[in-house]
Amino acid sequence: MAKKKKKAGKEIKVKITSENKCSYCQGTKCCHYVTQEIDTPRSRYEFEHIMWQVMHDGVEVYKDSDKTWYLLMYTTCSKLLPDGRCGIYKTRPEICREYSNDWCEYDEPAEEHWLLHFKDHDSINKYGKKRFKNWGKWK
Repeated sequence: MAKKKKKAGKEIKVKITSENKCSYCQGTKCCHYVTQEIDTPRSRYEFEHIMWQVMHDGVEVYKDSDKTWYLLMYTTCSKLLPDGRCGIYKTRPEICREYSNDWCEYDEPAEEHWLLHFKDHDSINKYGKKRFKNWGKWK
């Protein structure tokens, strides 16, 4: 992958690599959310719980292509600098150190690999009506 960059008034092609990719990422996507693996929901009660979760701002749930379920919370890392760099890079947590950007949201949106995605009340309600006969008939 290559990106054009201006240097001294001339456009030059820059090869995008895992070492320089983050500096070209608009919005530093990976630093604006956290995910937590959750148990696979099976019962109506568990899907109702997901409904409650996604009724909160910035909270979504998805099932990835590997059939793993995740709670997704959009929230910005408090150590992210205005220019998109990490303010504690040398002492950042292990999970940040382990993160590989060999293939990341810069290359392709993660959503393209989600099998299910619940971003609000309406999306989980629509799914619940298809999956459960008694959906919406609360006691």
